[in-house]
Amino acid sequence: MDGPILSEADLLRWAEALSGIARTGLGFTQSIYERERFEEVLAVAADIRAAAGHPLDREAQVAEWMKQVGEGVPGYVTPKIAIGAVVGDETGRILLVQRADSGVWLYPTGWADVGYSAAEVAVKEVREETGVLCEPLRLIAVLDGLRLGFTRMPLYSLVFHCRKLGGELAAHPLECADVGWFAQDELPSPLAGHDRWGELAFRAIRGEPIEVHFDAPREPPWRPDPA
Repeated sequence: MDGPILSEADLLRWAEALSGIARTGLGFTQSIYERERFEEVLAVAADIRAAAGHPLDREAQVAEWMKQVGEGVPGYVTPKIAIGAVVGDETGRILLVQRADSGVWLYPTGWADVGYSAAEVAVKEVREETGVLCEPLRLIAVLDGLRLGFTRMPLYSLVFHCRKLGGELAAHPLECADVGWFAQDELPSPLAGHDRWGELAFRAIRGEPIEVHFDAPREPPWRPDPA
Protein backbone atom coordinates (compact mmCIF):
# COMPACT_ATOMS: atom_id res chain seq x y z
CA MET A 1 0.00 0.00 0.00
CA ASP A 2 1.43 3.32 -1.03
CA GLY A 3 2.07 5.93 1.65
CA PRO A 4 1.60 9.69 1.40
CA ILE A 5 3.88 11.62 -0.96
CA LEU A 6 6.44 13.67 0.93
CA SER A 7 6.85 17.33 0.07
CA GLU A 8 9.75 19.73 0.60
CA ALA A 9 7.68 21.23 3.44
CA ASP A 10 7.55 17.81 5.17
CA LEU A 11 11.33 17.38 4.83
CA LEU A 12 11.93 20.87 6.17
CA ARG A 13 9.65 20.25 9.15
CA TRP A 14 11.49 17.01 9.96
CA ALA A 15 14.88 18.73 9.65
CA GLU A 16 13.85 21.54 11.99
CA ALA A 17 12.37 19.08 14.50
CA LEU A 18 15.58 17.03 14.58
CA SER A 19 17.77 20.12 14.84
CA GLY A 20 15.63 21.44 17.70
CA ILE A 21 16.00 18.16 19.63
CA ALA A 22 19.76 18.14 19.03
CA ARG A 23 20.33 21.79 19.95
CA THR A 24 18.24 21.42 23.10
CA GLY A 25 20.27 18.34 24.04
CA LEU A 26 23.52 20.23 23.47
CA GLY A 27 22.24 22.99 25.75
CA PHE A 28 21.64 20.61 28.65
CA THR A 29 24.23 17.83 28.44
CA GLN A 30 27.72 17.93 29.91
CA SER A 31 28.69 14.55 28.42
CA ILE A 32 31.20 14.67 25.57
CA TYR A 33 29.75 11.43 24.18
CA GLU A 34 26.21 12.80 24.10
CA ARG A 35 27.46 16.01 22.50
CA GLU A 36 29.03 13.98 19.68
CA ARG A 37 25.75 12.14 19.11
CA PHE A 38 23.71 15.37 19.08
CA GLU A 39 26.15 16.91 16.60
CA GLU A 40 25.68 13.86 14.37
CA VAL A 41 21.90 14.38 14.57
CA LEU A 42 22.48 17.99 13.47
CA ALA A 43 24.44 16.74 10.47
CA VAL A 44 21.59 14.40 9.47
CA ALA A 45 19.10 17.25 9.90
CA ALA A 46 21.29 19.45 7.70
CA ASP A 47 21.26 16.80 4.96
CA ILE A 48 17.46 16.59 5.15
CA ARG A 49 17.20 20.39 4.99
CA ALA A 50 19.46 20.44 1.92
CA ALA A 51 17.19 17.84 0.29
CA ALA A 52 14.31 20.25 0.94
CA GLY A 53 16.03 22.85 -1.22
CA HIS A 54 17.90 24.94 1.34
CA PRO A 55 21.02 26.53 -0.19
CA LEU A 56 23.41 25.94 2.75
CA ASP A 57 25.55 22.80 2.59
CA ARG A 58 25.86 20.43 5.52
CA GLU A 59 28.90 22.03 7.18
CA ALA A 60 27.57 25.58 6.87
CA GLN A 61 24.13 24.63 8.21
CA VAL A 62 25.55 22.73 11.18
CA ALA A 63 27.82 25.68 11.97
CA GLU A 64 24.82 28.05 11.83
CA TRP A 65 22.82 25.83 14.17
CA MET A 66 25.75 25.46 16.58
CA LYS A 67 25.92 29.25 16.95
CA GLN A 68 22.36 29.15 18.31
CA VAL A 69 23.04 26.61 21.06
CA GLY A 70 22.42 28.04 24.53
CA GLU A 71 22.96 26.57 27.97
CA GLY A 72 20.20 25.15 30.16
CA VAL A 73 16.67 26.54 29.89
CA PRO A 74 17.71 29.46 27.57
CA GLY A 75 19.01 26.80 25.20
CA TYR A 76 15.71 24.93 25.00
CA VAL A 77 14.72 25.31 21.34
CA THR A 78 11.13 26.43 20.73
CA PRO A 79 9.32 27.97 17.74
CA LYS A 80 9.43 31.73 17.38
CA ILE A 81 6.17 33.63 17.89
CA ALA A 82 4.64 35.79 15.17
CA ILE A 83 1.57 38.00 15.59
CA GLY A 84 -0.89 38.45 12.73
CA ALA A 85 -3.83 40.84 12.36
CA VAL A 86 -6.96 40.28 10.26
CA VAL A 87 -8.29 43.83 9.93
CA GLY A 88 -11.69 44.50 8.39
CA ASP A 89 -13.14 47.80 7.23
CA GLU A 90 -16.73 49.09 7.21
CA THR A 91 -17.43 47.46 3.82
CA GLY A 92 -16.21 43.99 4.83
CA ARG A 93 -12.85 44.13 3.06
CA ILE A 94 -9.61 42.72 4.50
CA LEU A 95 -6.31 44.57 4.87
CA LEU A 96 -3.42 42.78 3.12
CA VAL A 97 0.24 43.58 2.56
CA GLN A 98 2.60 42.34 -0.12
CA ARG A 99 5.92 41.29 1.40
CA ALA A 100 8.88 43.09 -0.16
CA ASP A 101 11.17 40.06 0.18
CA SER A 102 8.91 37.40 -1.37
CA GLY A 103 6.15 39.26 -3.22
CA VAL A 104 3.58 37.14 -1.37
CA TRP A 105 0.42 38.73 0.06
CA LEU A 106 -0.71 38.14 3.64
CA TYR A 107 -2.42 39.96 6.49
CA PRO A 108 -0.02 42.20 8.50
CA THR A 109 2.23 40.09 10.69
CA GLY A 110 5.47 40.38 12.59
CA TRP A 111 7.60 38.92 15.37
CA ALA A 112 6.44 39.22 18.97
CA ASP A 113 8.44 41.93 20.77
CA VAL A 114 9.60 41.70 24.37
CA GLY A 115 7.72 44.13 26.59
CA TYR A 116 4.55 44.09 24.46
CA SER A 117 1.45 41.95 24.87
CA ALA A 118 0.42 39.92 21.82
CA ALA A 119 -2.50 42.30 21.14
CA GLU A 120 -0.19 45.32 21.41
CA VAL A 121 2.12 43.78 18.81
CA ALA A 122 -0.86 43.32 16.47
CA VAL A 123 -1.72 47.03 16.74
CA LYS A 124 1.92 48.04 16.26
CA GLU A 125 2.50 45.83 13.23
CA VAL A 126 -0.65 47.05 11.46
CA ARG A 127 0.29 50.68 12.06
CA GLU A 128 3.92 50.22 10.99
CA GLU A 129 3.24 48.09 7.91
CA THR A 130 0.09 49.80 6.59
CA GLY A 131 -0.51 53.16 8.33
CA VAL A 132 -3.90 51.89 9.56
CA LEU A 133 -4.99 52.28 13.20
CA CYS A 134 -6.89 49.32 14.61
CA GLU A 135 -8.39 47.76 17.73
CA PRO A 136 -7.98 44.01 18.51
CA LEU A 137 -11.34 42.32 19.11
CA ARG A 138 -10.55 38.62 19.57
CA LEU A 139 -8.02 35.89 18.93
CA ILE A 140 -9.17 33.79 15.98
CA ALA A 141 -6.30 31.42 15.19
CA VAL A 142 -3.12 29.77 16.45
CA LEU A 143 -1.24 28.46 13.41
CA ASP A 144 1.91 26.39 12.87
CA GLY A 145 3.84 28.33 10.23
CA LEU A 146 5.99 25.41 9.10
CA ARG A 147 2.99 23.12 8.73
CA LEU A 148 1.12 25.68 6.65
CA GLY A 149 4.12 26.54 4.49
CA PHE A 150 4.18 30.18 5.63
CA THR A 151 7.87 30.03 6.48
CA ARG A 152 11.01 27.92 6.46
CA MET A 153 11.56 28.83 10.12
CA PRO A 154 9.69 27.14 13.01
CA LEU A 155 7.05 29.57 14.29
CA TYR A 156 3.60 29.79 15.80
CA SER A 157 1.38 32.59 14.54
CA LEU A 158 -1.25 34.12 16.83
CA VAL A 159 -3.88 35.80 14.64
CA PHE A 160 -6.17 38.53 15.96
CA HIS A 161 -9.34 39.87 14.38
CA CYS A 162 -9.11 43.66 14.51
CA ARG A 163 -11.39 46.57 13.67
CA LYS A 164 -10.20 49.56 11.66
CA LEU A 165 -10.25 52.80 13.66
CA GLY A 166 -8.63 55.22 11.22
CA GLY A 167 -5.36 56.11 9.53
CA GLU A 168 -4.36 56.23 5.88
CA LEU A 169 -2.85 53.46 3.77
CA ALA A 170 0.94 53.79 3.62
CA ALA A 171 3.09 50.73 2.90
CA HIS A 172 6.23 50.35 5.03
CA PRO A 173 9.10 51.46 2.75
CA LEU A 174 11.31 48.46 3.52
CA GLU A 175 9.01 45.60 4.52
CA CYS A 176 6.09 46.00 2.12
CA ALA A 177 5.93 46.29 -1.65
CA ASP A 178 2.23 47.19 -1.57
CA VAL A 179 -0.79 47.36 0.71
CA GLY A 180 -4.53 47.47 0.13
CA TRP A 181 -8.10 46.60 1.08
CA PHE A 182 -9.61 43.59 -0.71
CA ALA A 183 -13.07 42.05 -0.96
CA GLN A 184 -13.36 38.27 -0.59
CA ASP A 185 -13.95 37.81 -4.33
CA GLU A 186 -11.12 40.18 -5.36
CA LEU A 187 -8.09 38.85 -3.48
CA PRO A 188 -4.55 39.37 -4.88
CA SER A 189 -2.13 36.61 -5.83
CA PRO A 190 0.04 34.92 -4.65
CA LEU A 191 -1.70 34.76 -1.27
CA ALA A 192 0.01 32.72 1.48
CA GLY A 193 -2.04 29.97 3.13
CA HIS A 194 -5.42 31.40 2.10
CA ASP A 195 -7.05 27.96 2.05
CA ARG A 196 -6.37 27.66 5.80
CA TRP A 197 -7.32 31.14 7.06
CA GLY A 198 -9.31 32.90 4.33
CA GLU A 199 -12.84 31.77 5.15
CA LEU A 200 -12.20 32.13 8.89
CA ALA A 201 -10.95 35.69 8.41
CA PHE A 202 -13.97 36.86 6.41
CA ARG A 203 -16.39 35.16 8.79
CA ALA A 204 -14.77 37.13 11.62
CA ILE A 205 -14.96 40.36 9.61
CA ARG A 206 -18.67 39.74 8.96
CA GLY A 207 -19.22 39.34 12.70
CA GLU A 208 -20.21 35.68 12.54
CA PRO A 209 -19.67 33.50 15.64
CA ILE A 210 -16.47 31.46 15.28
CA GLU A 211 -14.26 29.28 17.41
CA VAL A 212 -10.50 29.85 17.66
CA HIS A 213 -8.89 27.83 14.87
CA PHE A 214 -5.86 25.64 15.53
CA ASP A 215 -4.03 22.92 13.62
CA ALA A 216 -5.50 19.55 14.54
CA PRO A 217 -3.19 16.96 16.11
CA ARG A 218 -1.80 14.25 13.85
CA GLU A 219 -0.98 10.72 14.95
CA PRO A 220 1.93 10.46 14.76
CA PRO A 221 2.75 14.17 14.39
CA TRP A 222 5.59 13.61 11.91
CA ARG A 223 3.30 12.33 9.17
CA PRO A 224 2.32 14.65 6.30
CA ASP A 225 -1.07 16.30 6.29
CA PRO A 226 -3.61 14.26 4.27
CA ALA A 227 -4.15 15.57 0.76
